[in-house]
Amino acid sequence: MSTLSLAVRDCSTMLRRNLLHARRYPSMTLNLLLTPIMLLLLFVYVFGDTMSAGISGSGHADRSAYIAYLVPGLLLMTVGSTVVGTAVSVSNDMTEGIIARFRTMAIHRGSVIIGHVIGSVLQSVASVVLVGAVAVAIGFRSTGATALDWLAAFGLLVLFATALTWIAVGMGLVSPNAEAAGNNAMPLILLPLLSSAFVPLHAMPGWFQPVAEYQPFTPAIETLRGLLLGTEIGNNGWLAVAWCAGLTVLGYVWSTSKFHRDPK
Repeated sequence: MSTLSLAVRDCSTMLRRNLLHARRYPSMTLNLLLTPIMLLLLFVYVFGDTMSAGISGSGHADRSAYIAYLVPGLLLMTVGSTVVGTAVSVSNDMTEGIIARFRTMAIHRGSVIIGHVIGSVLQSVASVVLVGAVAVAIGFRSTGATALDWLAAFGLLVLFATALTWIAVGMGLVSPNAEAAGNNAMPLILLPLLSSAFVPLHAMPGWFQPVAEYQPFTPAIETLRGLLLGTEIGNNGWLAVAWCAGLTVLGYVWSTSKFHRDPK
């Protein structure tokens, strides 16, 4: 077999290993998945009327309009929540000795983290589908979206999941234990709360708007919102892709340099 074929085989084996772990120990994935679902139900059924009346500026409550506004942000928040589990999983591998065992075996050295990355992206997509199904069940409808828009939305979600996964892998590699990895990855859950996921930028205090605007989640949310609802995207599409590309490169370089460094 060629070197490439061996690398693909080893990566496939590591991917299967990570998917089996996720299936046998689903508690962390389910716990992280519950966060966006609970926020969805909370903001729709508890705050929905009040939030929609405030956003519209007319004082007229329209819960269905707020569901449409809310769901794109929560879909991306789901990605951020899911990859926290990846940081914990990578940290467990590094601290429990399995990586040391893999280093002694004749396998492609990068297959371990590649398996983590691909497995995490697949889990993120599955989680997004589940949260999307809940959103549809409570009234979310995509209006004005063509088949090309749906394809672009799916591509954006995959790009964003890949970018955040590489960052999460790096966090897991530099963490001394699983608890620290989970804490280090918490910004991936908190950043969507500081974005335009729940309210528009213009509704925020002036001093806070730059915090929400100049971060990766806001342009990605606005792009996804535009694709699903047929609204104006503007420069957000290019900004979202640029953030995804930059974070992917940064996470890849960071993760591979830490992983390939020989243990002391």
